[in-house]
Amino acid sequence: MNTEIQVPTTLLEAVVYFSDERKAWSTVVSQRWSQGVFCPRCESDKVHLIPSRKVWRCNGCKRQFSVKTGTIFEESPLPFSKWLPAMWFIVNAKNGISSCELARALGVTQKTAWFMLHRIREAMDAGTFEKLEGLVEADETFIGGKAKNMHKWQREGMGRGSQGKAAVHGMIERGGRVIAMTVPNLEGPTLRKNIHKHVDGDAIIFTDEFKAYDLLNKKFMHKVIDHSQGYVLKDGTHTNTIENFWSLLKRGLHGTYISVEPFHLFRYVNEQVFRFNERKENDQHRFLLALSQVVNKRLTYNQLIGKELAAEI
Repeated sequence: MNTEIQVPTTLLEAVVYFSDERKAWSTVVSQRWSQGVFCPRCESDKVHLIPSRKVWRCNGCKRQFSVKTGTIFEESPLPFSKWLPAMWFIVNAKNGISSCELARALGVTQKTAWFMLHRIREAMDAGTFEKLEGLVEADETFIGGKAKNMHKWQREGMGRGSQGKAAVHGMIERGGRVIAMTVPNLEGPTLRKNIHKHVDGDAIIFTDEFKAYDLLNKKFMHKVIDHSQGYVLKDGTHTNTIENFWSLLKRGLHGTYISVEPFHLFRYVNEQVFRFNERKENDQHRFLLALSQVVNKRLTYNQLIGKELAAEI
């Protein structure tokens, strides 16, 4: 990192510091190119800055680029003095921040704030090939509106239970990381595939009595808790850790975001996973981590609202 860059440590410091666009721009540059600026297209380091426009020209491919090129900020007319406080808000807000609240704080429209938040959530999705180890709990949950809060025409034919809701599957190390994702169904092959992909073979798996987990004992040491008999067995068998994560996730979804479309749910899940996995770190660390993950995660508005997908179909 550039030694001249002093990254804030608190929200108040962040708002004041990043209100200076030059400092905000320099922070992003230092985080993206800590070893020196290079062209994001041809990767040549033979580049020179055009200070008046804050863009570089590559002597290799002869094209111009900015620090926003190839990032979640690409083609955004908003200055970094708005982007960076927004990022600080969302990565450090335990229950998230709504687009209406962010819009008021930044002085932008709700639509703009909503788009910004989704782009930042793209950066919060780190992805990992590192498998969970040790004592691992696995569980599933449904996310969706409560029938009592719906209009009559929405409730008709809905019934009870999982109908009309989206399924989420998760695995968590006790005292460690969580991995969670939306799934098309909660059938055995789907859930077992996720566990085989994300959990080390030497781990001990704890689940409830859901039949989809029955065949896990072929690869893992598998312990089951029957919730009709109790919630914690004497040998330490329980799924309370993953249940706690579901509680945090739903608190944000129902309390802050109110209504989340299933099409966008995976980003909200990724948001909560990011904060949970970095819960032992400070605000500055979470902010810098998210900022370090903005490259190659561009999200257009048409992608966000599903227009590009509809066009392909």
